[in-house]
Amino acid sequence: MIIGLLITDRIKESGRTQKVLSQYAHIIRARLGFHEVSEDVCSRVGVILLQLAGRKEEWDNLVAALEAIGGVEVRTMNFEI
Repeated sequence: MIIGLLITDRIKESGRTQKVLSQYAHIIRARLGFHEVSEDVCSRVGVILLQLAGRKEEWDNLVAALEAIGGVEVRTMNFEI
């Protein structure tokens, strides 16, 4: 499963988001984040892409925990292999 996160205010929500991601680190296979506007400036809006491993039950718990954070929008993609 792939999860995309849009964080509307990184300064305000980064602590809670990082706490949840750390709690579920055992199922996060890859993590990629974007927030730079230029080499010198970081945006308050951020995007994180996660590739998950593990069981669907754990994925659902992670998504629920992220959706409970105000200012974080969650989208999921699941590919049948």
